[in-house]
Amino acid sequence: MTPDGRRPLVAGNWKMHGRVGTTSAYVQRLLELLDDDGTVETAVCVPFTALAAAVEAARGSRLLVAAQNMHQEDDGAYTGEISSAMLAEIGVRGVVLGHSERRLHAGETDRALADKVPAALTAGLLPILCVGESEEERDAGETQRRLRYQVQEALEKVPTERLAGVVVAYEPIWAIGTGQVAAPEDADEAMAFIRALVGDRSKEAAGRLRVLYGGSVKPENAAEILAQPNVDGALVGGASLDPASLAEIARAARR
Repeated sequence: MTPDGRRPLVAGNWKMHGRVGTTSAYVQRLLELLDDDGTVETAVCVPFTALAAAVEAARGSRLLVAAQNMHQEDDGAYTGEISSAMLAEIGVRGVVLGHSERRLHAGETDRALADKVPAALTAGLLPILCVGESEEERDAGETQRRLRYQVQEALEKVPTERLAGVVVAYEPIWAIGTGQVAAPEDADEAMAFIRALVGDRSKEAAGRLRVLYGGSVKPENAAEILAQPNVDGALVGGASLDPASLAEIARAARR
């Protein structure tokens, strides 16, 4: 637990990697390596095609299996989309929403996220909402302006009593997949600001809200990042493709 009683979460985002045939072996190996005592919550966010295999391999464990996107409607004429109800039906327990790669390559909007986040909560899924500024916004001193817009817009339709059930992942876009990492104190400052934004609606929810850091997190830098007071875990990209690396990051969060 963090000093404020929040349970750390370490989530591995496979992005467009992984096949059905390798997923079971990955999950089994990860479970062997994890200290699965419930101190740290661990998740794998896998492609749609690998979700059923991951759920089956994780059955009976605490490992949370999450999708990487979903549509805000339960059903409808939305060719190529997957709903929260469909995810919940096969045992998925979480979903990543608003990742910067979805925003950049698939036209994901803050307005759509305003509907997706409450839809995920209604379906019983843990929403992991991704927010973060570009390099240009950072250099222009607009990090807080960008975060304010993203957080307030995406959480607008979430009832106040359910705010603490959302996980927010702060992922500065310039640090994703680049090897660059925000200075720990700078990341902590941005994440404290995110918590304060939620505190404008509910101080109680802000105290319980989990805020993760994402952006080139790996075993070598995880401990320093996770030691910051407002960091409640990590959303891990490339390093999560190796179960040993993800388990090592989870151990850093446990310490």
